[in-house]
Amino acid sequence: MSDSMSDSITYRRFTLDDIAAAHALTVELKWPHRADDWRFVAQLGVGFVAEDASGVIGTALCWKYGADRASLGMVIVSPARQGRGIGRKLMECVLAELAGRVTFLHATPAGQPLYERLGFRAAGTLDQHQGAAFQPPLVSLPPGERLRPLGSSDTARLVELASRASGLDRGEVLPALMSAADGIALDRDGELVGFALFRRFGRGFAIGPVVAPASHDASRAKALISHWLALNEGVFVRIDTPGDSGLTEWLEQLGLPRVDTVVKMVRSEADVGSDASHANTVASASTAAAHATCLQYGIINQAIL
Repeated sequence: MSDSMSDSITYRRFTLDDIAAAHALTVELKWPHRADDWRFVAQLGVGFVAEDASGVIGTALCWKYGADRASLGMVIVSPARQGRGIGRKLMECVLAELAGRVTFLHATPAGQPLYERLGFRAAGTLDQHQGAAFQPPLVSLPPGERLRPLGSSDTARLVELASRASGLDRGEVLPALMSAADGIALDRDGELVGFALFRRFGRGFAIGPVVAPASHDASRAKALISHWLALNEGVFVRIDTPGDSGLTEWLEQLGLPRVDTVVKMVRSEADVGSDASHANTVASASTAAAHATCLQYGIINQAIL
């Protein structure tokens, strides 16, 4: 790469006017995101683009949660421009914006080496399931528990449950998701203890997030998921589940095969420049905190939203 080629690339803030160009990048990479999916995630966060004389050739977005947590995603470089350090520069722009926050991302195999060089460490996996030829079962709930429609008065409780399940402050994200989704609640003797959202995404619809109290057989999460599958037989549906959720085999038996697995990664300032054993300890602690009370399933997109 010549100096002149390198100098012709500029980096700036992502704006909503960049959505068409960003969507074209995902189409080029065969990612499922619609322009509306881009608009949704862009409005919730901030980001950067790389551009040259041809237009936008790379993107990276990030989302802040509370005072000290964040996630990032939609890190894309046009295949024709890869290998020039553009992805690393975009990541550096995002990390400077996040200013030392503990940061999570989902890494594809192609992106994982770059993220490791920037101080991210593996903290689990995420399995992507999708399909339309599924057969939803009837899942029984324990006595005293039932599914019911979500109401407007449930918002504060949903934010609380989602924040506890993910380890992230969901005060801004959950209301936005609810405005774009249908929802079902898990009620135990009048107390809301879990929920699942269902919304348009990519080729069809996405289930998630799903938040439910942990159990040995994940029966409550299965009941929430089965509710949406039963209402949408023959519709293309995607759901992403943590690799340790215990749901992968069950979803495949229903007719929702696992089509991809990505690595969940975490970075904090303590990780950068530290030895691998310390970094892995930090990552494990972050993962344990996220699962302390509930389990969260169904994180949609390449970012934690």
